[in-house]
Amino acid sequence: MKILPLAYWVHDLSPFLFRLNENFGLRYYGLSYLVGFLAAGWLLQRYYRAGRSPLDANAIIDLLTLIIVGVIVGGRCGYFVFYQTELIFRDPLALFRVWEGGMSSHGGMLGVALAAGWFTRRRPYRFLSMADLIVTVAPLGLCFGRIANFINGELWGKATRVPWAVIFPASPHPLMPRHPSQLYAAALEGLLVFGWMQIRFWKSSAPQQPGRLSGEFLVVYSVARAISEIFREPDAALLFGLSRGTFYTLFFCAAGLALIASSRRANLQRKA
Repeated sequence: MKILPLAYWVHDLSPFLFRLNENFGLRYYGLSYLVGFLAAGWLLQRYYRAGRSPLDANAIIDLLTLIIVGVIVGGRCGYFVFYQTELIFRDPLALFRVWEGGMSSHGGMLGVALAAGWFTRRRPYRFLSMADLIVTVAPLGLCFGRIANFINGELWGKATRVPWAVIFPASPHPLMPRHPSQLYAAALEGLLVFGWMQIRFWKSSAPQQPGRLSGEFLVVYSVARAISEIFREPDAALLFGLSRGTFYTLFFCAAGLALIASSRRANLQRKA
């Protein structure tokens, strides 16, 4: 006979590390961005000291500044384009009400790509080489962001009876225990992808093939995202029977495969 736990934990975490009033204070979500960018800066500095990156301290600061803008603007715009299209036409000012939440990881990635393109536009760096550096540090930010989603009690998972299920008060009524899918995503999209990228960066010849690491990131992230989406309650209408997160990820996976194939062809031509 299957024994179910007597009770499930009811999520009661505050989204604030500390708060000054009802709506203002230091939120864990904002803190996750800060920690993610600091970690990225530390890693990029380590790459430079190890002779595996051309970016010195000043260049790293310039790059991270552009990436911060790209993540915030891309993530915010992507949320409305990918998930709330009808709202942006009905209430355009909602785009600027950032305190109401709403960010898209896919939009943030597109914003980072644009930031990398702007960074390399007038500098002696190749776009794909910069992209390869960025994707080795980006998964940490994804991990911290998903943990913040859990603390916020948002983006909850599907109903389940697993012993580690959580009851999220903000989820639809009647309240049911749900997968803590935010933590699954932190592990899969964040830590797993980060581990893969670090191994490939330090232990393979992939960094000598511009675009290879970027392609691998897109493919591995896409697989990890698709798996985590299995446990997540869709936060918008399905597209062709798929959650929007999974649907949009298909395009990222295709782009990743194309980058891998392109980098492989270029590498073979160099050796010929």
